[in-house]
Amino acid sequence: MERYFYIISIALEAVFANKFRSILTALGIIFGVAAVIAMMAIGNGARQEILDQIKLVGVNNIIITPIVKNDKEKQNSEESEGKEVQKKYSPGLTLKDVENIRMVLNTVNMVSSEVEYSSVGSRNGKKMDVKLSGVTPEYFDLYNIALKKGVFFTPLQAENGAPVCIIGPEVEARLFPKEDALGKYVKSENIWMKVVGVIKGVHVDKKSENLGVSDYNNTIYTPLKTIFLRHKDRSLVNKSKLLGEGGVFYFGNSVMVTDNSDSEGEKNENQIDKIVVQVKESSQLSATADAITKILERRHNKQKDFNVKIPELLLKQEQKTKDIFNIVLGTIAGISLIVGGIGIMNIMLASVMERIREIGVRRATGATRSDIVLQFLTEAIFISASGGLLGVLLGVIMARVITASTGILTIVSFSSIIISFGVAAGVGIIFGYLPAKKASVQDPVESLRHD
Repeated sequence: MERYFYIISIALEAVFANKFRSILTALGIIFGVAAVIAMMAIGNGARQEILDQIKLVGVNNIIITPIVKNDKEKQNSEESEGKEVQKKYSPGLTLKDVENIRMVLNTVNMVSSEVEYSSVGSRNGKKMDVKLSGVTPEYFDLYNIALKKGVFFTPLQAENGAPVCIIGPEVEARLFPKEDALGKYVKSENIWMKVVGVIKGVHVDKKSENLGVSDYNNTIYTPLKTIFLRHKDRSLVNKSKLLGEGGVFYFGNSVMVTDNSDSEGEKNENQIDKIVVQVKESSQLSATADAITKILERRHNKQKDFNVKIPELLLKQEQKTKDIFNIVLGTIAGISLIVGGIGIMNIMLASVMERIREIGVRRATGATRSDIVLQFLTEAIFISASGGLLGVLLGVIMARVITASTGILTIVSFSSIIISFGVAAGVGIIFGYLPAKKASVQDPVESLRHD
């Protein structure tokens, strides 16, 4: 062992005696390892974002939303299609669509429906802009929503349209800053609702919203029938067409004046704003989506007034695209490691030519060919391993800088560090062996004569 330690010490002395050359030799390895780690961190971050978004949109979910036209678009459409529009009246998305999907398709596990209004939540003089969302109990299971405290709606509350609600964490913080929200009442759209639960905070970005995910943080959830009974049911509003743009309906001793405008310049004639269908198996997503499209087209008199999205497939396709992109970048980064290895080989070959006399002296004093191989191979491995360690540090720093400067999520995994460092060490062994072999075959006598 002493012999090996002595050889290694000679190799390290040679490396430190030529510090500048050793640093330049290691630069290719340093930047190659750093690039590999940074690229893998970006890939891991992208994969994690996709997984988080899949959790938000729910597994095996199909989202159906209406296509709502504003007044000008609708007028232009009617002028272009003429009287044919009147012949093809569509009721829009309704609860009957939900029931039809549930009964006809045996690939469906759960179906949820949702109605959403922009509203103002108030409590003891405090007010904030909120989303008032009427949902069925299945909604929370489909989107994997967890509660920070409290309970979900009971089937009885959902069936009877009870004035109860589940609020987001931002609503709790703004309207109940110094008290427990459970059991208290909050007002929205002239409906006083008892708070029975508070949702855990969930970050929802713009991309997730485009896939049909609501911002849970500032939303007040109440049973769907509560919205229909105590606020507005657009299926009744649509009947006002028989009386003109506005209509009056009598319910016993009550009078309801209808108006189907949900926002300025826009008329939403759909009873339901969103239908979420969960399929039993991922392999059935596309076929079920096609079947749903045919069912709705038949029920809507061939009017394509709805969109059918499969968020999970869209996200997986996006992930596949990102994976390909990351493979290309990783390959480019890996090439820099090979270039670094070639640099090591070139420098070590030059070093062999410069140190022929040293090799001759060592051979003359009893060093064997294997000793010479070990010496030069140790130099190459030390340079590549040192470069690998510095590259790992630089790669972690690069990943953090990318996240801080661009907002792109990066995750440096232990496996990426091991792989990149292992490749760096392997490059040192592979590209260092040829110069070491060349040094070992030098003739001792000729080497001693070399000036």
